[in-house]
Amino acid sequence: MQEIATRSFEVNSVSSTPEKSLITKDLVVFSHLRWEFVTQRPQHILSRFAQDRKVLFVEEPLDCNDSDRGTAHIIQINDNITVIQPCIDWENMIQELQPVVEHYIQRLNIHQPLLWFYSAVFHEITERIPHSFVVYDCMDELSAFKFASPALIEQEKQLIQKADVVFTGGKSLYEAKRKIADHVYCYPSSVDRAHFEKALQAETQIPADITDIPRPIVAYYGVIDERMDLPLLDDIARLRPNVSFVLIGPVVKIGEHELPRHPNLHYLGGRHYNDLPAYLKAFDIAMMPFALNESTQFISPTKTLEYIAGHKPIISTPIYDVKRDYSEVLAVVNDAEEFVQAIDRYLQENETDKQARIKHYEAILRTISWDATVVGMQKNIVEHARANVLA
Repeated sequence: MQEIATRSFEVNSVSSTPEKSLITKDLVVFSHLRWEFVTQRPQHILSRFAQDRKVLFVEEPLDCNDSDRGTAHIIQINDNITVIQPCIDWENMIQELQPVVEHYIQRLNIHQPLLWFYSAVFHEITERIPHSFVVYDCMDELSAFKFASPALIEQEKQLIQKADVVFTGGKSLYEAKRKIADHVYCYPSSVDRAHFEKALQAETQIPADITDIPRPIVAYYGVIDERMDLPLLDDIARLRPNVSFVLIGPVVKIGEHELPRHPNLHYLGGRHYNDLPAYLKAFDIAMMPFALNESTQFISPTKTLEYIAGHKPIISTPIYDVKRDYSEVLAVVNDAEEFVQAIDRYLQENETDKQARIKHYEAILRTISWDATVVGMQKNIVEHARANVLA
């Protein structure tokens, strides 16, 4: 198996060159994700880039009235991050998107921006917006998701060729994209350690809607969609009626009627990122009950490290990147029977085993952070800009 080195860079490792000006170039970002939906990789990375530059975050089009066509809904996240939700026609997206984006580029006084993509649907905009550099941060295999356009595979191939650098959110994704191009770099999901360590603090108050749920609690937070193994949830809730299974997150692309129902299975709905450590504090065991299907083949769940930062025992189905990187510190299970056996083992964990697990957790957390991820990305950008100048 090919080893992919963990990247860690010092801020001052980037030498002073003309290409270094890219470090402070403003960003125009094109994303399939809504900024205010669920806090994920884009918010962590772009918030750090925005500390010393402007970020214009362009979301996919909104449904809108004809009278609003060609405008955009604006969300001002902070002084440096502006989100726009264009009111345009999907059928003519690029043509109608261009003048909207150009308007806000001028309004924000952005010049020759660095174009940053999370979705290849937008790839043709590179031919219409003057720019200094192109980044594709591939965080998921979107073509494998439910309702994905069949055109997305070819669109992504074109974007990878247009991009100056490609980043991937996991090792499996890296191995897949590296077959297409050589300007690909692996930056697996990281963690805001200080945020999720609030789950360990005495002053953190557990929210009322989970406080009253009977213990022990085995829980998950995140989007609930086609990646969830719903039959598995049904089976483990039935096999352990004395355990409360809690899922926190919005239900997307599947119907509420598809969710298994048991007295000990609780769906709390979506919660704000700022509140997740308080919910995590209530978990006796954290779980990642993902199905093994096309949509999970390349995922590298950010919540793995967040659960680790909260010192929670973790049970996961055998997602490839999770099994490869974390099988020594969490329980990887193949079916409902193995899942409930892992629950029983963790509930009986003695103090010696618990401290050994936490020691492993701390060793992992020392090697990774979103800050280091951003510094590494900056270094790659400068290196490729320098190479382009010399070519």
